[in-house]
Amino acid sequence: HVQMVESGGGSVQAGGSLTLTCTSSKPIFASCGVSWWRQEPGKERDRIITRNTGNNIYAIPSVRGRFTISDVYGRNRFYLQMSDLKVEDTAIYSCRASLDDDCNYEGGQGTQVTV
Repeated sequence: HVQMVESGGGSVQAGGSLTLTCTSSKPIFASCGVSWWRQEPGKERDRIITRNTGNNIYAIPSVRGRFTISDVYGRNRFYLQMSDLKVEDTAIYSCRASLDDDCNYEGGQGTQVTV
């Protein structure tokens, strides 16, 4: 079974930085776009940042300027670089990407970030 796994989460003080990694067991179709999502305690999971086929990046206002999403490296991994972390960034972070050219997205279980 193909899996995507997020790693790099942990506890960090407010104002600190953290980089999350999304790794896939199969090549990622970057042409479908890649994204990071998060689920804050007691809330629905929301998409927070996306890199699309034109390498355009869209981020929700609350993380804009602090978070960035990388391109796909080695065909099977990409990153979320987070800086100036705030208490309200505490959440389970998960990635989503497509492993086929029909853009059927898959994601992992997520990694906990606590600020």
